Amino acid sequence: MAGRSNTLRVVGASLAGTTVEWYDFYIYGTAAALVFNKLFFPASDPLVGTLLAFVTYAIGFLARPLGGVVFGHYGDRLGRKKLLVASLLLMGLATFAMGLLPTYATIGIGAPILLTLLRLVQGFAVGGEWGGAVLIVSEHGSDRHRGFWASWPQAGVPGGNILASAAMAVLSATQSNEDFLSWGWRVPFLFSGVLVLIGMWIRLTIAESPVFVEAAERAQGTVERPPISVVFTRYRREILITMGARFAENAGYYLITAFVLVYVEQHLGLDRGLALNAVLIGSAIHFVVIPLWGAASDRFGRRPVYLLGAAGTGVWAFGFFALLDLRSFGAITLAVTVGLVFHGAMYGPQAAYFAEMFGTRVRYSGSSIGYQLASVFAGSLAPIIATALLAAYGGWLAIAVYLAAMSLISVVAVAVSPETRHRDLRAEPGPVVRAP
Repeated sequence: MAGRSNTLRVVGASLAGTTVEWYDFYIYGTAAALVFNKLFFPASDPLVGTLLAFVTYAIGFLARPLGGVVFGHYGDRLGRKKLLVASLLLMGLATFAMGLLPTYATIGIGAPILLTLLRLVQGFAVGGEWGGAVLIVSEHGSDRHRGFWASWPQAGVPGGNILASAAMAVLSATQSNEDFLSWGWRVPFLFSGVLVLIGMWIRLTIAESPVFVEAAERAQGTVERPPISVVFTRYRREILITMGARFAENAGYYLITAFVLVYVEQHLGLDRGLALNAVLIGSAIHFVVIPLWGAASDRFGRRPVYLLGAAGTGVWAFGFFALLDLRSFGAITLAVTVGLVFHGAMYGPQAAYFAEMFGTRVRYSGSSIGYQLASVFAGSLAPIIATALLAAYGGWLAIAVYLAAMSLISVVAVAVSPETRHRDLRAEPGPVVRAP
């Protein structure tokens, strides 16, 4: 009973911290789609301004692999807990500072430059967050239910999106457009400071991963190669698999939750609150189904569940935009919700799936590097490519084909990967070079 209670405490702490961190990250994405194009890039027409706002959004992704390398290295050396606390604090400070930024009208070109620098800090912090959050849960829970327990930090992603979308939706509904653009958009960024304090308090109460502690004790008296060196010499195939598996999941998620705001408001000419509320409802369902898909992967295997999500995302890409074009709240909500259910089939098993591919002493580095490198090529570019395709073709067919291609990459990557469900994390301590 004590072991289960400890697992629940670790899961709760990890979920709370992850929700706060992703709230910070997604509040930027929502603002990029709704206000940053007007406040920080006002010299352009609306669609080009949105494209420039999404470029700064993508820059945050460029810093994520660096964050994965740095946090992964120290997480594999010093422990998961310390780095989780550091990433949360760094993310919160950057987001809070965004709420204080002067706009282009006040300081000119300095405004987008400062915004970009803070976005880089956000990306660096979130690059280290994911690996530590899912590993500390994966390494605490039982092997039999690892997929279920490890999926809860993943649920922090829609949890953060719910908070971000809700904050923007409430402000959008209660304020005039002038007030929202003048000061209302700052409130969700400043509110991050309160959330970070809560998340920090929770994370400081949990224990270090027992799997890491055991591996560190076994490694005493040895000279270990840097984790990144081991990862790129011994785990190249696993890095490519984790990257490929993320293409459908990462690109699909940002099209469904971020680009949809642009499509509904600027292309369909509908009120932005319509899309925000649809994302809010879809994210609530997403939050529920992620652990269910994680549990399904414990029963049926990581690969079958993940393949269902990847293939479903590729097929649903066409239904998604067709429903949006019906211009009704019900159709838009259905499009977003079904897309997020398919996404959950990938995101639920993903934490355990990726963790099981690497040895303990390089697990933070390996899983983080594979995960974050894919973010550069998939998630960061997806809204930019989709916005450019919309501007070029004036319709959604090319965007749906693009997402279907991303899904095909993920299907191939998962199809050639091994099933990892029955692996014992303690049995894979990671390569070491013993000192003479």
